[in-house]
Amino acid sequence: MSTYRADPRHGVAWITGGSTGIGRSVARMLAKEGYTVAVTVRPDDPIDDLVEETQGMAGRVMAFPSDVTHEAGMAAAVAAIEDQAGPIVLAIFNAGAYVPVTGDDLRIEAFRLSFAVNVFGVLNGLVPIVDRMRQRGRGHVVVMGSISAYFGWPTTAAYGASKAALNIMAEALKYDFDKMNIRMQVLNPGFVDTPLTRKSAFSMPAMMPVEKAAERVCRAVRTGGFEVTFPRRLTWLMKLLALLPRPLRELALRTSTRWKAEPLVYLRRSTFD
Repeated sequence: MSTYRADPRHGVAWITGGSTGIGRSVARMLAKEGYTVAVTVRPDDPIDDLVEETQGMAGRVMAFPSDVTHEAGMAAAVAAIEDQAGPIVLAIFNAGAYVPVTGDDLRIEAFRLSFAVNVFGVLNGLVPIVDRMRQRGRGHVVVMGSISAYFGWPTTAAYGASKAALNIMAEALKYDFDKMNIRMQVLNPGFVDTPLTRKSAFSMPAMMPVEKAAERVCRAVRTGGFEVTFPRRLTWLMKLLALLPRPLRELALRTSTRWKAEPLVYLRRSTFD
């Protein structure tokens, strides 16, 4: 028997980081498919217009302000969603932070923030919702990774390390989730045109429009396997590069990203999506 796959007739879809970028577009598409979509955003994030925009669709969007880095707050958000909207059958952990890191400006806070949002921000929601899914005997979890998890890119020492941690965590948990009838998926997209990627210091090949990326996410929820990557023309090339000796991979990365050996000036603040 195959592992459970979420269905809008069974309950609520929950998305973290749904006020902008991929999360916002996915929330809109899932509402169109008939889901009641609970979106967790920070209190000051723009979300009211998305709620209004989805009125009249087969489903709806509901906002539940919370900070993914607050363990107790996320547990409370899960409880509030299920009390007010219904059981969560699909949890998409999309919230993320990108802090550029360079070797000539190493900062502990860049790594601390990256892991607080990208790793523990997932765990703070994953732990309480999986406990509820386990008791119900079914559930569907999607973790947003990145192709930066495959190997080191310029400026991604913190971001890439956190996304690699998510990939390993998801792969390890899948063994037990399968037994609990909880589907685990990890999505590793390439470059998507969002507020996050617009802050990058290097050239990004095969950039995808955000709506196209959101379509791929929704398709992955409906039919995808454990790992879903897109666009394939880029992500499969990255998988191939990961198999090459490091000097060859480094040469390819320097060429494709137009990375230079000279010191550059980078953004010094965190960027959320």
